[in-house]
Amino acid sequence: MSNILHRTGKGSYFLGRAEDMLSDRNLKRRAGKVQLILTSPPFPLNNKKAYGNKSGQSYLDWFKNLAPVFSEMLTNDGSLVIELGNAWEPGRPVQSPLPQRCLLSLLDHETTPFVLCQQFVAYNPARLPSPAQWVNIERSRVTDSYTNIWWLSRCDKPKADNRRVLRPYSKEMRDLLGRQAYNSGMRPSEHNIGEKSFLADNKGSIAHNFFEMEQLDGNRKVRLPNAFNVPNTISTDAFLSRCRDLEIRPHPARMPIGLAAFFVEFLTEKGDLVLDPFAGSNTTGYTAEVLGRRWVSVDAEADYADQSIVRFELLDQQTHRKVANR
Repeated sequence: MSNILHRTGKGSYFLGRAEDMLSDRNLKRRAGKVQLILTSPPFPLNNKKAYGNKSGQSYLDWFKNLAPVFSEMLTNDGSLVIELGNAWEPGRPVQSPLPQRCLLSLLDHETTPFVLCQQFVAYNPARLPSPAQWVNIERSRVTDSYTNIWWLSRCDKPKADNRRVLRPYSKEMRDLLGRQAYNSGMRPSEHNIGEKSFLADNKGSIAHNFFEMEQLDGNRKVRLPNAFNVPNTISTDAFLSRCRDLEIRPHPARMPIGLAAFFVEFLTEKGDLVLDPFAGSNTTGYTAEVLGRRWVSVDAEADYADQSIVRFELLDQQTHRKVANR
């Protein structure tokens, strides 16, 4: 098929606009089989070539029309995880409600409404001060350093298991489990803590809905999956090194692999199908492949889509090295 950029044993990358490709007969056969859609759609005013420089109401209309397309692709208990960054009104020190309106367009859609399962916040202190005019020059705003990630579904109880994304216990919790004793009773919050409430070893603590792209406290031990400690400023990883060698400009808004891995593991099982309709350099597909899931990725920009090939070439090299060292 001419619009397949490349494929692996577990997935395929399609080159084209999401709304066109997901309505194409060759992808229609996957309708109702996708367990997770994990994506970050293009921002308004970005991707001029591929999305016609949509903004304001035209962007909202385009976004709203994705709801039935996404719904049709998902299984009955599938999930849609979508990153919606903050937006600002052009030329004004005022935040735009457009991201919130986009979210509501999915929740309030006339024919295929989603339900909101949970909100996640990804905090990255390494982000450059923005918007520059109001933060750096006029000094009337502070740095916009977080993004929202929304977990939606077609039903109230989508497939999910937080035992697959447990955090390692803190030292204090390990000590408590070792001595099998703690102060029980009533707390100032009026919670009554039983004598055995925290004595069971569940192999880790439940993850939080707050992600640190770089630790808030550098002295605190990293406890994955909520503290990734891999901000996008890192310049020595294999992917970026290979892009430099090939004189490729990396996608400027790559999703951290740890973030993608959290949702893939939390909301799917091995063999499930994961879709990213705005895949860029294909972090989602790459992560799904590594974790034993099937995947489909779509993007309209060939320059970004080619970076997926780089990711999988590096993965093949890593696999060959592991086999050779056995």
